[in-house]
Amino acid sequence: MLGKGRIAALGFQHVLAMYAGAVIVPLLIGGALGFNSEQMTYLVSIDIFMCGIATLLQLTMNRFFGIGLPVVLGCAVQAIAPIILIGEQYGIGAIYGSIIVSGLFVVLIAPFFSMVVRFFPPVVTGSVVTIIGLTLIPVAINNLAGGQGAADFGSLYNLGIGFGTLFVIILVYRFGRGFSKAIAVLIGLIAGSVFAAVYRGISLQPVTEAPVFHMPTPFYFGMPTFNWAAILTMILIALVSMVESTGVYFALSDITKRKLEKSDLTKGYRAEGLAIILGGIFNTFPYTAYSQNVGLVQLSGIKTRKVIYVTAGILIALGLLPKVGAVATIIPTPVLGGAMVAMFGMVVAQGIKMLGKVNFTSQENLLIIACSVGVGLGVTVVPDLFKALPDFVQLFTSNGIVAGSVTAIVLNIIFNMIPHRKEKEATEQATIEL
Repeated sequence: MLGKGRIAALGFQHVLAMYAGAVIVPLLIGGALGFNSEQMTYLVSIDIFMCGIATLLQLTMNRFFGIGLPVVLGCAVQAIAPIILIGEQYGIGAIYGSIIVSGLFVVLIAPFFSMVVRFFPPVVTGSVVTIIGLTLIPVAINNLAGGQGAADFGSLYNLGIGFGTLFVIILVYRFGRGFSKAIAVLIGLIAGSVFAAVYRGISLQPVTEAPVFHMPTPFYFGMPTFNWAAILTMILIALVSMVESTGVYFALSDITKRKLEKSDLTKGYRAEGLAIILGGIFNTFPYTAYSQNVGLVQLSGIKTRKVIYVTAGILIALGLLPKVGAVATIIPTPVLGGAMVAMFGMVVAQGIKMLGKVNFTSQENLLIIACSVGVGLGVTVVPDLFKALPDFVQLFTSNGIVAGSVTAIVLNIIFNMIPHRKEKEATEQATIEL
């Protein structure tokens, strides 16, 4: 039997493991869209709060939703670039309208996802995640240099604390053990911020001005609007997240020695969809199962959901305290940039890892990867490439992630799902020989 003190400590450990990954999503999106300090504080606080609510939805088993595994949900990192693009092109309302619709889509498709998932083999999901990571790298480098348009962009100070933060993260990964490696990004952010505070000072004004307590406000940034290009983008991101979450579910089922039935997966997807809908209503972001917390379950050997209930409770409590959220908003931009290089690089690495399951002796698979990544990055670099095409076509070419994803899905159908003439001839020849 675990004592209450140990359960609380283990729950807090799970919070630390996912905190940096969860907080950096609103920091990047809010920063890119020009939110002020008050808006940023709300964004970070409500994000933390909703991470706790989303986790509770998965823990609570009933007939409709909840997979009942020790899973922690947080913001989907792969949604950062699409959300920034939607916000810049169509406005804040379109972000949350597309998130709400994508969440509804996940809830509706949950019972049938096993039929859809065959369109998302590793060659597709790996290509999509790689494109997402590569799209994010320029954002990280810009922030490391001080932020686009900064007066001291590229100064020795900015480069010093940016690369210094990255160096600390690398050192922790190299020499840290167990849990310290799990929070390497958090340690790097703290170290970089401390150095910046000592060298130049950091304004604590956002923390002092933030209220002590607040309640979540639906549609804080205004009513949602619905744009088809934005909705299609978020649906594609939701599908990729569902594929990733499936891997987390099966990893946890293996650790906990619990066999998952199709109904369990359906309830897990529904819980994720509900979390995404709530994220849109309360102006946060899409949620997905966090793999870093799976590693903690494995390392600690503690598989009970009681620990994760504590984690969810801590996240909800922290989300109701804006001063806690405001602390994250005072992290200097170059420090964030240094951490982003590691995090977004890890997104690319995760995509490459997923591609590691692909049969590379197949020229068709190589062509799928080459074309999808090429189209995805090409559209990202030259966003006006398809400007002359009809609006309906531009739904699929409005940004690099969608264009690359659609390319990967279509080519996978052509090369791997439609029987080839040679395969038919080989089958016919084998039949004749028999």
